[in-house]
Amino acid sequence: MGAFSLSQSKQWHYSSQIAPIPNNLSIKQEIRNFNFNPNPNQFIPISPQKTTRLPSLTLTNSSKNPNSPTSPPLVVVGSANADIYVEIDRLPKEGETISAKSGETLAGGKGANQAVCGSKLSYPTYFVGQVGEDAHGKLITEALKGGGVYLDYLRNVSGAPTGHAVVMLQSDGQNSIIIVGGANMNCWPQKICDEDLEVVKNAGIVLLQREIPDSVNIQVAKAARTAGVPVILDAGGMDAPLPRELLKFVDILSPNESELSRLTGMRTETFEQISQAVSKCYEMGVKQVLVKLGDKGSALFVEGEEPFKQAIISAPKVLDTTGAGDTFTAAFAVALVESKSKQECLKFAAAAASLCVQVKGAIPSMPNRESVLNLLQSP
Repeated sequence: MGAFSLSQSKQWHYSSQIAPIPNNLSIKQEIRNFNFNPNPNQFIPISPQKTTRLPSLTLTNSSKNPNSPTSPPLVVVGSANADIYVEIDRLPKEGETISAKSGETLAGGKGANQAVCGSKLSYPTYFVGQVGEDAHGKLITEALKGGGVYLDYLRNVSGAPTGHAVVMLQSDGQNSIIIVGGANMNCWPQKICDEDLEVVKNAGIVLLQREIPDSVNIQVAKAARTAGVPVILDAGGMDAPLPRELLKFVDILSPNESELSRLTGMRTETFEQISQAVSKCYEMGVKQVLVKLGDKGSALFVEGEEPFKQAIISAPKVLDTTGAGDTFTAAFAVALVESKSKQECLKFAAAAASLCVQVKGAIPSMPNRESVLNLLQSP
């Protein structure tokens, strides 16, 4: 898969060369400053390539990851779940039993979703996480392999079952989810060894979520910061305050509206209220906030700057919104590590999310790079 760029007419198209990946320090500076590309009509970064040594790896599916595995990868540290889908017309009332129209089990989890999305967007991606020694663990492992994700750091643990989630999918595509942590929340080492953190230190960008212990996220984010690697924290997951110790190592916090409200204790019904809640995030220590606004699009807030807004790219039909937020966050990360501008990152992520909601299931709905570029080229 070639790189892609904007022509003078602002149409997305392929370039004949794969864009070189800038070294970690230059990426870090770009994300902290988040300045526009000095040549906005080109997506190909001008920074020189730095040779980065990665741990030994086995290529799962080279056709999925055409970039050299020595390029600084996207590293996703997070959860892997078996998503148990039940299709219903409406949510049950208190004390009520209703019948589901259908049910099935699919691979998911915020971490696994984001890892597959990164890989399907043709960027080399590692997943760091845990599954149990059970059928659900095998289901997830096969789904990650099928997505072309590097699995050198996926652990099988005997002390806990694979995490799973009950996804109540309504006829309009909206969902409500109940998560059982399992191996995602248990059996992690108290201290992650330096060898396991090596892939984080050699990453181009790191994605975290809140479906694994905060203690793990803190260790990973601290290692990334020490190595000059940018960190995006998806706020989805556990319903608990964000530790300040974690936030001080995070470059971009990415909540949706309800998560932003819960984390700040503030209302988020209007854009003005969202902006005020984001200001509270600044006070908590994070200086960039990427807010997913559902059918109202998205916005990137950077302290001291005007927010960047992106409308949704409408889908002909919405079948399932389960993995849309994960797709958006991962696609934004891929565009960012490829040195796109703020607005280009938002637009690329919006296109990926639009394709995601048109397919049932989380991992099965992750779009490939070609589909995203075709959508961006369409009138």
